Amino acid sequence: MKFWRIKLSLFLNYFLFAILLNSVGTVILQVQRNFDVSETAASVLEACKDLSIAMVSFVVASSVARFGYRRAMLAALAAIAVVCAAMPSLDSFLATKLLFVATGACFAVIKVSVFATIGLVTEDRKDHASFMSFLESFFMIGILSAYFLFGAFVGDSPAASTEWFRVYYVLAIVAAAAFVLSLGAPLDESKVHAEAAGSIAAGFVEMLRLAWTPLSLVFIVSVFTYVMVEQGIMSWLPTFNNRILHLPASLSIEMASILAASTALGRFIAGWALRRLRWYVVVFFCLLCAGVLVLLAMPLAARIDPDAVVTSWGNAPLAAFIFPLIGFFIAPVYPVINSAILSALPPVKHGAMCGLIVIFSALGGTSGSMITGYVFGAYGGQRAFYLSLVPIAALIGTLFLFDRLLSASSRAATATDAAASSTQ
Repeated sequence: MKFWRIKLSLFLNYFLFAILLNSVGTVILQVQRNFDVSETAASVLEACKDLSIAMVSFVVASSVARFGYRRAMLAALAAIAVVCAAMPSLDSFLATKLLFVATGACFAVIKVSVFATIGLVTEDRKDHASFMSFLESFFMIGILSAYFLFGAFVGDSPAASTEWFRVYYVLAIVAAAAFVLSLGAPLDESKVHAEAAGSIAAGFVEMLRLAWTPLSLVFIVSVFTYVMVEQGIMSWLPTFNNRILHLPASLSIEMASILAASTALGRFIAGWALRRLRWYVVVFFCLLCAGVLVLLAMPLAARIDPDAVVTSWGNAPLAAFIFPLIGFFIAPVYPVINSAILSALPPVKHGAMCGLIVIFSALGGTSGSMITGYVFGAYGGQRAFYLSLVPIAALIGTLFLFDRLLSASSRAATATDAAASSTQ
């Protein structure tokens, strides 16, 4: 298969950072247990991750095409391998904050480079959308693996034990393996290097100019809103399972894997459905189902007996299985709209647009996690997850507008190409 080595390296890079980034929900639960911090204080871990993603992305997006996508990925992998190897010796709340700062910075480099590389290893829009969907599905498999990996290192007692920090030795080994694979994967970036001539300042200007179009603005709002929903649920689901559904800590983490598994399955199935149906029809139906699922699961959670003893998946309450299925229905949104906007742009602009995607995804993730954390602490977990209905409704509207603007842009580009052909 053409480009198989670089594609495999992109999958492994994404898999590693899926584990690191989305362990934040598990770590939020653990730092509350180990270091006696509040829900609001623990939610700052999401900000450590996402704000560093946003800040580094802004710089990387304007210069990564000049530096080289593969070299940028290698630098990020080497850095995160060193950080993970050091973590077990630095087991503290401060260390976890620094870990997520480093993870966010390295992921910014990885995600911009990976998304921009997709345009170099795919042949057309359908191929691009297909690969993007599979890549995001594999990201969710990484998240699924994270729950079981961390669950294997997390004990239910004593609460003050920090032995779970040893999981970072495993992640350091994975990062080293990803580095070796990326080092040996060839990638021809000559075309992008040739078209990316100019100063870094010019790259900033190009990214800002790209962001200030109606299509990009609506896209940015859509991405921000989607990630706000997804990350708010994902970051706080282990705590919801533990505090509201009264599951043991390790089981709370493991059962949160249902969200990742359902999201991965949703993206695989969406890849098939989108070959036959318009993307907005699929997304509209899925978002409606997601809203219905929230309204179904939260009343079930309210009826949980706090004195019931739960020891395994077999006697876990029904709400623990139903609510995470929301991942299946929100799954198609992110890869579909990212592929749509990137496919509408020439490859040389992919780096700048990827920067915008990463920046506003990070800001949406921080907002979702911190808002959910505040509501969780002040009003309880059920109201925190009921709140997800508001951005889900907003997302239906913004994606409708995005679809219309995308269609108008495509018609304008077709008319321009036809006019150019007629003059030749």
